[in-house]
Amino acid sequence: MMNPRSNKDGNTGAMPGRGPMGGRGPMGMGHGGPMAIMKGEKARDFKGTMMRLARYLSSYKLSIVFVMGFAVASTAFTIVGPKILGKATTKLFEGVLAQLSGSSEGIDFEYIGGILLFTLGLYLVSTLFGYIQGWIMSGVSMNITYRFRKDIAEKVNRMPLGYFDSTNHGEVLSRVTNDVDTVSQTLNQSLTQIITSVASVGGVMIMMISINWVMTLVALLIVPLSLAIIGFVVKRSQKYFKQQQDYLGHINGHIEEMYSGHVVMKAFNGEARSVEKFDRLNDTLYASAWKSQFLSGLMMPVMGFVGNIGYVAVSIIGGYMAIRNAITVGDIQAFIQYVRSFMQPITQLANISNVLQQTAAAAERVFEFLAQAEEVPDAAESFPVEAVTGRVQFKNVHFGYNPEKTVINDFSISIEPGQKVAIVGPTGAGKTTIVKLLMRFYDVTGGAILVDGHDIRGFRRGDLRCLFGMVLQDTWLYNDTVLENIRYGRSLASDDEVVTAARAAHADHFIRTLPDGYKMTLNEETTNISLGQKQLLTIARAILADPLILILDEATSSVDTHTEVLIQKAMDSMMKGRTSFVIAHRLSTIRNADLILVMKNGDIVETGRHDELLEKRGFYAELYNSQFEHAQVD
Repeated sequence: MMNPRSNKDGNTGAMPGRGPMGGRGPMGMGHGGPMAIMKGEKARDFKGTMMRLARYLSSYKLSIVFVMGFAVASTAFTIVGPKILGKATTKLFEGVLAQLSGSSEGIDFEYIGGILLFTLGLYLVSTLFGYIQGWIMSGVSMNITYRFRKDIAEKVNRMPLGYFDSTNHGEVLSRVTNDVDTVSQTLNQSLTQIITSVASVGGVMIMMISINWVMTLVALLIVPLSLAIIGFVVKRSQKYFKQQQDYLGHINGHIEEMYSGHVVMKAFNGEARSVEKFDRLNDTLYASAWKSQFLSGLMMPVMGFVGNIGYVAVSIIGGYMAIRNAITVGDIQAFIQYVRSFMQPITQLANISNVLQQTAAAAERVFEFLAQAEEVPDAAESFPVEAVTGRVQFKNVHFGYNPEKTVINDFSISIEPGQKVAIVGPTGAGKTTIVKLLMRFYDVTGGAILVDGHDIRGFRRGDLRCLFGMVLQDTWLYNDTVLENIRYGRSLASDDEVVTAARAAHADHFIRTLPDGYKMTLNEETTNISLGQKQLLTIARAILADPLILILDEATSSVDTHTEVLIQKAMDSMMKGRTSFVIAHRLSTIRNADLILVMKNGDIVETGRHDELLEKRGFYAELYNSQFEHAQVD
């Protein structure tokens, strides 16, 4: 995709301290630390986004209730363990004291063994419940992930073409991959951790109070200090999360662009510029990720230090109270365990607060995409397409991709069924825009386009587009066999019909010379067929579709002259009886058109047949003569 950067010695390789592409890798944010999975930013509307996510989760209320029940039960069994073990410690301590005092009672190992077995049973049940709640929650998170991606995929098909014209493809892909994965990880891991942490804090608090309220009060004195540290870290780390998710999208978009256009990039020696831009984006991502990870990573050691202060205070007070026989040694041991258990879920909740911020940011980006304006819905009652004959009328059409700039100005023309209409003009005149409007890729901003007297906005888009067959200048083939790529024009066509269409497009001969013939698998990186051959396949696809209205947008631009003549004959045969729109720069190919529309700056400046337009000696004659003179010079 991009060549590695060369170092000062002329050796090709990664720069020191950087990733294999000359920049710090976006996935190299660090994997050791409580916040290693974070890649998010702060949501603009945290509360609103989380409420929308909760509505997404509402379909799984019963499963989540089970998860909460098993999580609380698992936590409760774990919490009870230290206090029960404290009784074993006390019994062992009393037995040792009795032996030291010369008593014959000794240590009651049977009692201690029973406690240990009972505690082991509690922990086993706790582990089982923990596994069950994790299994249920994994199913919920995967279902949510599936629904997100399904909704996004369906949304893509309802989005207006203008959105994708103005949005980087990598940004859209980032929402489908990075953002959805972030939400999935949080649901799968952090949601149950929130439940268990809250249950742990409440349960441990109850157990600590049941042992000794004075020691509990001392232990709680460290909580405000802990919360202050948490607030300090969270406040300063959140601003560094802000850039990360967006810059992941920027990097994805840049890589996708360089990958899809790597031939052009290499042809123009653009490797250095490509790597430079990648480094700039990646360095920004690295800097924000490193700072947020560093600040978040401070939380655990600092909280550990604060926790140790609590252990010291509890140990001193507990020892003093044990001397005064106000508490048993086993209770002190259990209390110290509870202090550790008390601080751990608080720290986890602090970490989760950051996770929830980046989750809300990721979910917000997904919801923003799902909330984007969609195409105008199809009419409730649409016109039937069965009786359409192919009469097309442009009636005072106005259109602009941006409201400030009009591309088509008061365009009006009537085309009768079966007419072959050529649209010519210089680059930027609006030729392709006319076709996009005709197929309702965009809607007109003024006037109307009529098919058989009906406004095309009164047809369902799917029905309307079934009337058209299109061959574009830019070929599109997908990862499947030659046979299926042609059959894309009509999915129910038989193999014989596909072969017949390929013959009509003069593609059958070269297809049979391929290693697997019609069964050869193609993709965008296919290198053993030429661009012209690819275009022949798209022409065969249009022939197979057998449309009522045919649109050819520079359909023969990538084929040689001999092949162009053959295709032109096939096209002329196919266009008989069909309304046809032909966009062409080589004016010699449209001499036999029934009507030629000459466009300039969004307006029709001339109409007529080829000979009539030459006689006028107007703009069309200038275009034609300039091409003829150029051909003579060549």
